Amino acid sequence: MNMHLRQVRSFVVVARFSSFTRAADLLNLTQPALTVQIRQLEQSLGVKLFDRNTRAVELTRIGREMLPVLERLLGEFDAVVANAREMANLRYGNVRIAALPSVAATVLPPLIARFKERHPQIRVVLRDSVGERINAAVRDEAVDFGIGSDIEPDAELETVPLFEDVMRAVVPAAHPLADAVEIRLDRLIEEPLILMDKGSSVRSLIDRAFADGGHLVVPAYEVTYMSTAVGLVRAGLGIAILPSTAIELRMEAELPSLAIGNPVLRRPITLVLKAGRSLPPAAEALRDMLTSWEA
Repeated sequence: MNMHLRQVRSFVVVARFSSFTRAADLLNLTQPALTVQIRQLEQSLGVKLFDRNTRAVELTRIGREMLPVLERLLGEFDAVVANAREMANLRYGNVRIAALPSVAATVLPPLIARFKERHPQIRVVLRDSVGERINAAVRDEAVDFGIGSDIEPDAELETVPLFEDVMRAVVPAAHPLADAVEIRLDRLIEEPLILMDKGSSVRSLIDRAFADGGHLVVPAYEVTYMSTAVGLVRAGLGIAILPSTAIELRMEAELPSLAIGNPVLRRPITLVLKAGRSLPPAAEALRDMLTSWEA
């Protein structure tokens, strides 16, 4: 059976108006061309769909049985096409993002707000997570793209550099280092350290940096949330090493934060995409905004 969409549409319009003349006008076809399409459809199906005489056009019994089915299929197809056009014109759609908590709290909100001003009908779903989970979400296509760091080579993923996040040392207000501007990394090993737990990109960066300097770091406290790290610093329990993008660091006016030198700890922030997969139009638009953004 070789049944074409235009033949189905011609059948439905003729059936609705019981007129080849009116159907031809609505479909912008000549009557002979419309007659050919109906005849081809009947030949494909092996049945007669209309009884015609000089005065009337009537559906056959099989035509009456097929009409509601083909009307429904045609309506569903038209709805899919309309939705696709709405998505292509950024009037409809969803964008799903997984991002590091520090980026999700500081960098993304103003960018999403600007995106929503341009495309108010697009829904943005933001999930904050650690690096390994971000990569897994992109790999499983649970999100359109991720914003992470320190990704290991993976044939299923590709990355686009966005910016670099620099680590800073957050010290208690009464600490002797409170008035300093910068501190060497090897000097920090002498202090009780408050670090993020293992599995986070921040902790991986810090552990590698200390290892490169010949030190095995044993933190005084390991925490999951940066707000907890700041609370411990405020209580005078140690020095935290946090990314400069952390909202807790930006909002904490009473606690000094020092630049870390020799070496400077830089965390590359990257856009994580599923290799070989195209993004929906809305996700592509937000991705383009992210890649053109300058920290």
